[in-house]
Amino acid sequence: MEKRMLNAPFGEEQVRSLHAGESILLSGTVYTARDAAHKRLCELLDAGEPLPLPLRDSVIYYVGPTPAREGEPIGSAGPTTSSRMDAYAPRLIRLGLRGMIGKGLRSPEVIEAMRECGAVYFGAIGGAGALLARSIIENRPVAYEDLGSEAIHRLTVRDMPLTVVIDAAGNNLYESGPQAYRKSLQK
Repeated sequence: MEKRMLNAPFGEEQVRSLHAGESILLSGTVYTARDAAHKRLCELLDAGEPLPLPLRDSVIYYVGPTPAREGEPIGSAGPTTSSRMDAYAPRLIRLGLRGMIGKGLRSPEVIEAMRECGAVYFGAIGGAGALLARSIIENRPVAYEDLGSEAIHRLTVRDMPLTVVIDAAGNNLYESGPQAYRKSLQK
Protein backbone atom coordinates (compact mmCIF):
# COMPACT_ATOMS: atom_id res chain seq x y z
CA MET A 1 0.00 0.00 0.00
CA GLU A 2 1.29 3.43 -0.93
CA LYS A 3 1.96 5.82 1.95
CA ARG A 4 0.76 9.39 1.70
CA MET A 5 3.02 12.19 2.94
CA LEU A 6 1.44 14.78 5.25
CA ASN A 7 2.96 17.79 7.01
CA ALA A 8 1.65 19.15 10.31
CA PRO A 9 0.17 21.56 11.08
CA PHE A 10 -2.49 21.16 8.40
CA GLY A 11 -5.88 22.67 7.65
CA GLU A 12 -9.42 21.43 7.23
CA GLU A 13 -9.14 20.97 3.46
CA GLN A 14 -6.24 18.52 3.88
CA VAL A 15 -8.05 16.69 6.69
CA ARG A 16 -11.18 16.24 4.61
CA SER A 17 -9.09 14.69 1.81
CA LEU A 18 -7.94 11.85 4.10
CA HIS A 19 -9.78 8.52 4.17
CA ALA A 20 -10.06 5.81 6.81
CA GLY A 21 -7.55 3.07 6.10
CA GLU A 22 -4.96 5.29 4.40
CA SER A 23 -1.35 4.92 5.45
CA ILE A 24 0.35 8.21 6.31
CA LEU A 25 3.92 9.35 6.87
CA LEU A 26 3.52 12.42 9.09
CA SER A 27 6.20 15.10 9.33
CA GLY A 28 6.23 18.46 11.09
CA THR A 29 5.11 19.66 14.51
CA VAL A 30 3.13 17.47 16.90
CA TYR A 31 2.28 18.17 20.55
CA THR A 32 2.07 15.54 23.26
CA ALA A 33 -0.72 15.51 25.83
CA ARG A 34 -2.46 12.86 27.87
CA ASP A 35 -5.46 13.01 30.20
CA ALA A 36 -3.85 15.05 33.02
CA ALA A 37 -2.65 17.68 30.54
CA HIS A 38 -6.05 17.70 28.79
CA LYS A 39 -7.74 18.33 32.11
CA ARG A 40 -5.46 21.32 32.75
CA LEU A 41 -6.03 22.69 29.26
CA CYS A 42 -9.79 22.62 29.82
CA GLU A 43 -9.36 24.26 33.23
CA LEU A 44 -7.45 27.09 31.53
CA LEU A 45 -10.26 27.45 28.99
CA ASP A 46 -12.84 27.55 31.82
CA ALA A 47 -10.83 30.34 33.47
CA GLY A 48 -10.53 32.29 30.21
CA GLU A 49 -6.74 31.87 30.22
CA PRO A 50 -4.58 31.32 27.13
CA LEU A 51 -3.40 27.83 26.29
CA PRO A 52 0.32 26.95 26.29
CA LEU A 53 0.09 25.54 22.75
CA PRO A 54 -1.65 26.59 19.55
CA LEU A 55 -4.69 24.39 18.93
CA ARG A 56 -5.70 25.68 15.51
CA ASP A 57 -4.63 23.13 12.86
CA SER A 58 -2.44 21.25 15.37
CA VAL A 59 -1.96 17.56 16.04
CA ILE A 60 -1.84 16.05 19.54
CA TYR A 61 -0.15 12.71 20.16
CA TYR A 62 -1.52 10.82 23.14
CA VAL A 63 1.83 9.61 24.44
CA GLY A 64 3.76 9.46 27.69
CA PRO A 65 7.30 8.86 26.49
CA THR A 66 10.00 7.22 28.55
CA PRO A 67 13.12 9.26 29.42
CA ALA A 68 15.55 9.75 26.56
CA ARG A 69 18.87 7.98 26.40
CA GLU A 70 21.90 10.21 26.16
CA GLY A 71 22.08 11.84 22.75
CA GLU A 72 18.49 10.93 21.83
CA PRO A 73 15.56 13.39 21.71
CA ILE A 74 13.10 10.99 23.36
CA GLY A 75 12.72 7.51 24.81
CA SER A 76 10.15 4.98 23.74
CA ALA A 77 7.08 6.87 22.50
CA GLY A 78 4.16 4.52 21.99
CA PRO A 79 0.52 5.66 21.93
CA THR A 80 -1.75 5.52 24.93
CA THR A 81 -5.44 4.61 24.95
CA SER A 82 -7.28 7.50 23.34
CA SER A 83 -10.62 7.04 25.08
CA ARG A 84 -9.07 8.57 28.22
CA MET A 85 -9.11 11.93 26.38
CA ASP A 86 -12.67 11.61 25.10
CA ALA A 87 -14.15 13.81 27.83
CA TYR A 88 -11.93 16.70 26.65
CA ALA A 89 -11.36 16.09 22.93
CA PRO A 90 -14.65 17.49 21.51
CA ARG A 91 -13.98 20.86 23.13
CA LEU A 92 -10.44 21.01 21.75
CA ILE A 93 -11.60 19.90 18.30
CA ARG A 94 -14.18 22.70 18.28
CA LEU A 95 -11.34 25.13 19.03
CA GLY A 96 -9.44 23.99 15.93
CA LEU A 97 -7.54 20.81 16.83
CA ARG A 98 -7.15 18.98 13.50
CA GLY A 99 -5.50 15.70 14.39
CA MET A 100 -5.12 13.19 17.19
CA ILE A 101 -2.75 10.23 17.36
CA GLY A 102 -3.41 7.32 19.69
CA LYS A 103 -4.78 3.81 19.87
CA GLY A 104 -8.20 2.37 20.48
CA LEU A 105 -11.80 3.39 20.02
CA ARG A 106 -13.25 6.91 20.23
CA SER A 107 -16.61 7.95 21.62
CA PRO A 108 -19.55 9.00 19.42
CA GLU A 109 -19.15 12.56 20.82
CA VAL A 110 -15.54 12.75 19.59
CA ILE A 111 -16.48 11.37 16.17
CA GLU A 112 -19.35 13.86 15.85
CA ALA A 113 -17.02 16.78 16.70
CA MET A 114 -14.56 15.46 14.10
CA ARG A 115 -17.31 15.44 11.46
CA GLU A 116 -18.56 18.90 12.40
CA CYS A 117 -15.16 20.59 12.48
CA GLY A 118 -12.95 18.60 10.15
CA ALA A 119 -10.58 16.58 12.31
CA VAL A 120 -8.87 13.21 11.91
CA TYR A 121 -7.84 10.40 14.23
CA PHE A 122 -4.64 8.56 13.40
CA GLY A 123 -3.76 5.19 14.83
CA ALA A 124 -0.21 4.43 15.88
CA ILE A 125 0.84 0.87 16.56
CA GLY A 126 0.69 0.04 20.25
CA GLY A 127 3.80 -1.78 21.46
CA ALA A 128 5.98 -0.11 18.82
CA GLY A 129 7.12 2.84 20.93
CA ALA A 130 10.82 2.37 20.17
CA LEU A 131 10.08 2.30 16.44
CA LEU A 132 7.84 5.37 16.62
CA ALA A 133 10.52 7.23 18.61
CA ARG A 134 12.83 6.95 15.58
CA SER A 135 10.48 9.36 13.79
CA ILE A 136 10.93 12.01 16.48
CA ILE A 137 13.90 14.24 15.69
CA GLU A 138 13.33 16.99 18.26
CA ASN A 139 11.56 17.22 21.61
CA ARG A 140 11.00 20.42 23.59
CA PRO A 141 8.99 20.78 26.80
CA VAL A 142 6.09 23.23 26.54
CA ALA A 143 4.08 23.03 29.77
CA TYR A 144 3.26 21.06 32.91
CA GLU A 145 6.69 19.53 33.48
CA ASP A 146 5.47 18.59 36.97
CA LEU A 147 3.37 15.90 35.24
CA GLY A 148 6.51 14.00 34.22
CA SER A 149 5.78 11.81 31.20
CA GLU A 150 2.35 13.48 30.88
CA ALA A 151 3.81 16.97 30.35
CA ILE A 152 3.10 18.75 27.08
CA HIS A 153 6.00 18.60 24.64
CA ARG A 154 6.50 19.99 21.15
CA LEU A 155 7.85 17.28 18.89
CA THR A 156 9.33 17.59 15.45
CA VAL A 157 8.58 14.37 13.59
CA ARG A 158 9.75 13.01 10.25
CA ASP A 159 7.90 10.26 8.44
CA MET A 160 5.98 8.97 11.47
CA PRO A 161 4.05 5.91 10.23
CA LEU A 162 0.34 6.24 11.00
CA THR A 163 -3.00 4.98 9.73
CA VAL A 164 -6.12 7.10 9.32
CA VAL A 165 -8.47 5.26 11.68
CA ILE A 166 -11.37 7.73 11.70
CA ASP A 167 -11.66 10.35 8.97
CA ALA A 168 -13.50 13.67 8.98
CA ALA A 169 -16.57 12.04 7.42
CA GLY A 170 -16.81 9.68 10.40
CA ASN A 171 -15.66 6.59 8.48
CA ASN A 172 -14.16 4.29 11.09
CA LEU A 173 -11.58 1.62 10.26
CA TYR A 174 -12.41 -0.17 13.52
CA GLU A 175 -15.84 -0.83 12.01
CA SER A 176 -15.13 -1.10 8.27
CA GLY A 177 -12.01 -3.24 8.65
CA PRO A 178 -13.71 -6.19 10.36
CA GLN A 179 -16.68 -5.90 7.96
CA ALA A 180 -14.36 -6.09 4.94
CA TYR A 181 -12.55 -9.04 6.47
CA ARG A 182 -15.79 -10.96 7.09
CA LYS A 183 -16.85 -10.26 3.47
CA SER A 184 -13.53 -11.59 2.19
CA LEU A 185 -14.10 -14.83 4.08
CA GLN A 186 -17.42 -15.36 2.32
CA LYS A 187 -15.77 -15.35 -1.13
